[in-house]
Formats: sequence, C-alpha cells, structure tokens
Amino acid sequence: MKHILDNIHSPDDLQKLSLDELNVLCGEIRSQIIKTVSTNGGHLSSNLGAVELTVALRRVFPSIDDKIVWDVGHQSYTHKILTGRQDRLATIRKKGGLCGYPNREESPYDAFNAGHASTSISAALGIAQAKKLKGEAGNVVAVIGDGALTGGLAYEGLNNAGRFRGKLIVVLNDNTMSISRNVGSIARYLATIRTNPAYRKVKGDVESVLRKIPAVGEHLYRGASKAKSAFKHMIYNNTIFEDLGFLYFGPFDGHDLENLLDVFTNAKDIDRPVLIHLVTSKGKGYHFAEENPGRFHGISSFDIKTGSTSLQETNFSTVFGSTLCSIAAKDRRVCAITAAMQLGTSLSDFAIHYPDRFFDVGIAEEHAVTFASGLAVSGLIPVCAIYSTFLQRSYDQLIHDAALQNAHMVLAIDRGGVVGSDGETHQGVFDVAFLNTIPNTTIYAPSYYEELSADLALAVDASEGIVAVRYPRGSQLFKPFDFTCSGRPYDVYGLPNAAITIVTYGRLFSYACQALFSLREKGLAVSIIKLNRIKPIPEEALALAARAEKLFFFEEGVEQGGVGEHFITALQKGPHVPCCYLRGICGFVKHASMEESLRELALDPAGMENLIESECGKWQ
Repeated sequence: MKHILDNIHSPDDLQKLSLDELNVLCGEIRSQIIKTVSTNGGHLSSNLGAVELTVALRRVFPSIDDKIVWDVGHQSYTHKILTGRQDRLATIRKKGGLCGYPNREESPYDAFNAGHASTSISAALGIAQAKKLKGEAGNVVAVIGDGALTGGLAYEGLNNAGRFRGKLIVVLNDNTMSISRNVGSIARYLATIRTNPAYRKVKGDVESVLRKIPAVGEHLYRGASKAKSAFKHMIYNNTIFEDLGFLYFGPFDGHDLENLLDVFTNAKDIDRPVLIHLVTSKGKGYHFAEENPGRFHGISSFDIKTGSTSLQETNFSTVFGSTLCSIAAKDRRVCAITAAMQLGTSLSDFAIHYPDRFFDVGIAEEHAVTFASGLAVSGLIPVCAIYSTFLQRSYDQLIHDAALQNAHMVLAIDRGGVVGSDGETHQGVFDVAFLNTIPNTTIYAPSYYEELSADLALAVDASEGIVAVRYPRGSQLFKPFDFTCSGRPYDVYGLPNAAITIVTYGRLFSYACQALFSLREKGLAVSIIKLNRIKPIPEEALALAARAEKLFFFEEGVEQGGVGEHFITALQKGPHVPCCYLRGICGFVKHASMEESLRELALDPAGMENLIESECGKWQ
C-alpha cells in the first residue's frame, strides 16, 4: 500500500499536503521510528514525543536557509526523515549509516552538531547573529526540552538571546522529563505555567473586548499592554522568559498539529526573540514508552508487541549501583549525586534506600562537582556518578573547586572508553587525559566486576583528593581461568620477564590476553602488565616494564595526554629504555558497535597481535 511518507523527500513536499494528510503522515513517521529503533536500538521516547512539532516546524520553515538547532539532538529522527534521509533511517546508529544525532557532515539541513544538552540557544543565537551580519535570509529556531533547561548553559544563552535585535525563535518542548524525571525549581515553575490557564484565558478575553471598542479600542489595548508584566507576575508569580527579553507564547498542546502550524506561522515574522512553550508526551503513540518513558529513552533492540528487551541484567553500572548501596549501609557519610542520569548510572536503588543522601541535580554536571565539593569540605563523602562524555563539562570545577582544596570526592566515571552507536559526541575517550593533568587525583580502571567493587571501596576509604573509578559500558569481557584479581595497583599475567611486554588497563586487558594466547601459539612469549591504578602509575610496574626489550602500550583513550604517554615518558628517565610502541585513539570515534570501533582502531586482539608480530619481525 502506498504511504504518504513515500512521497516525502524534502520539507518542500510537506507544502502539498492537507491538514488531514499531515496528521496521517505523523502516524506513519511514528510507525517507522518504532520499527527502526526496535531493530537498531536508539532514542525512542523523545522522538515519538516530537513528531508533530517537527512536522509543523518543517512545514512552516521548509527552506534550507531556515536553520533548526536541536538541543541534544536525540529527538531529531523525524527531522532526518523529512529532510531526505527516510530511505537510510534503517542504518541509523550503524557503522557507515546515519548518526543518531544531528551532524553537519550528513546533511545541509543539520544546522549544528549536538549530543550534549543545553547548547541549542547559544548556538542558534550565534547562527542568527551571523545571518544578520551577513544579510542572509531565513529564520533560526532552537528546540530545547525542559530537561535541558536545567543546564546552566541554557540560561547563559537565554540571557544573551533576549537582547538580540532580530528574528530568533526558541521552542520549549516541555514533556516533564529529561532522562530521569526533572527536578528543581525550573521543573516546578514550568509545572505552574502548564497547570495555570488563568493568564491565557483572562488575557485573551481582555484583549478581545478592548480591540472591539469602536474608535478607542486599539488605543486602550496599547495602554493596557503596558500593565502586562505586572499582570503576568500576579498570575504566575514569575516571568523569567519575558524578564529575559523574550515574547512568551503558550503553553500549547505540542501534538495539536493545526494549532502548531498557526503558532509557528504567526511567530515567523516577529522581529525579536520569541519563546513558544509546547507541552508534549514522551513516547506518544507507543503505549509501553508512554507508560515508562525513562526506560525507552535510550534503549537496545526490543520486541514491539511486548516491549521487552534482551538487555543483560548485570553490567558495570548495575555492579556500581549495588556496591555503592552496600557501602552506604555501613557509612552514613556516603552520598550519591547524579546529573539527571539516575537510571543510566543505576542509582535507583540508592535513591529508594537512602533518599536523604541521594541528589539528582538535573543536567548540571558543573554544579554536581561543585556541590559535591561543598559536601566534601563539610565532612561527607560524595560519590558523583557521571558518564565520561558528560564529565568533560566539569573540568574547571574539578580543578578549581575540588582538587585545589584537596576535597575528597569519588568520581564514578561510567561509559569510560568506546561506547559504540551513540557516536562522536558520546565516546568516553578524553577523561583519562584531562584527569591526568589535575593534581590530587587518583584513578582506578577495573577490568572486571569484582575489581570495580574493590576499587570503589578503596575510593570511598581514601582520606583526601579526587578518586576516580573508571569503568566501561556494558558487561565484563573474557577473563582467563588462571587469572586472579589481586587488589594490588597492578597485576602481571603471562610469562614473567618476557622480552615482549604488553601494558594496558580496563577491558583491553581481556583483548590483550586473547592476543597473548595467539602469539604464544606462534612461538612468541609475551607478558602483560595490567594497570589497575592508572594515576599515579605504580612505580613497581614501571620498574618491571623497564626490563622488557619490546614494550607495547594499548589504551582505550586518546593518546595525547593518556596513560601510555605518561608511562613511556617515565620509562625514558630510567637506565634501560625498551623499544616502546603506543597505540591509543587519535581524533573522534564515529558511531559503530563497540566491537567494530575497537577493531577499526586496531585495539582488538587481532590489531594487537598484528602490531606485535609486525614490529618483532623487523627486529629479527
């Protein structure tokens, strides 16, 4: 059967459709998104909640000169479908396929690369200002969720954008959730607006009456508008958006396509910043996602009929969560902090058992670290659970507010290393390098669940400084039957004092063991130094590595500033320096599965084996 979606190849094609056809199109788009995510995994709830607003935006702003900036970008699947990528949607998040987020290399309709929250308003303001300076046509629209509005950068953008003299539209997609349920004063403020229709009704009635008075109606209306701010303050007790310089419209039903088209059309020609407040439902159109939008926010493949997934119950995140609960049961000083990632960091049980010691600060990683520093200098032991990619935002706070005063806090760095299908914006490959630059910092890198539990206990028991425990996404990998986790700062596996030595840490140890077995079959004796503590580097491990003739360092992080670079530099100071080879990550890592990415980076067993064989052959 022919579908309307089959004839949509660009936003221009939306102009040919009636309102009824547009509503049918929305249903077809939802079906395609559900089908695709059920196979590929990805972001479901956010995309299903943004279908109508995206169709309306691209209908009213069809030109390639109209720039739509998506905050985070995890809700941009409909946008991709409507901008000529429908036939490639099945490749999304796959190696060589569409990116799960906006990407300027992928399409001229993607105005700005995204992946982290709260960036859209600042970016859109920059684009709008550039258009004004260059005299270019087209509107600029920023689409930001209420969850992203908990991030401080959003307010820096709003503060400056309100002073802009030109066209700029901010669409607030208010669905009461980010990933975990929204918290804080902003969430309460938006709830007040959503649930108080008094202002809209009274304002509309008054304006209508005033305008109808013969001869003096417009004059009275203009006079009455001077009292608008005071009137709104009386109704809402807060006028933050208009106080910041925006014309505020809403809240409107974000799924009422007819109304959305009118609202966007009316806002299109307003020559000043406008904020349009829409209320939407995450997961709309798929009842499993509507009932549990958090679970279907970012999900692996699932069965459409039942909503069930094949996700493994135990992984590094769940082990962290259960271990922290056990530690907290014995020490009332232990607190847990998350930046809107309660589910992703497996802190839900902690929140239930220790609600007075659990803090979700919203999408505010900078605040999380400084807040933790305040707890730390007051004698508590804060544990900040933050994804590696998002920890990048806290670099200044880690230096200035934590390390500088040697405050004792624990960083639980989830998703350290290559994370796979989310791609460039979400790879956790920079944390080790930037933490290496910070004094008063210790870093552990467990390879297995039992090491994670032991390292977390050590981190909590430390007396001072930042102590980070870095662990990967997903499950633990291969573990040799004859390897025992010692709890020491480093372990040695394989033939002791072998001429060929591999140094590595984290889950790459599993791959190094597989490479060792293969090389052993080819007659090459190899030893592995497994670093469990990667900062400071254990002096004994350095002394042991110095005995090798050929040393290979493999690292699931950026080479520049990474552990390998520091390790090899330290070896240069000794009396005997092995021939050293470092293989880490250079540049950004595109979306693919974790296994495919490590294979492409030659950090898989075959890549390690090939490098060692090649270099050993040269020395023979």
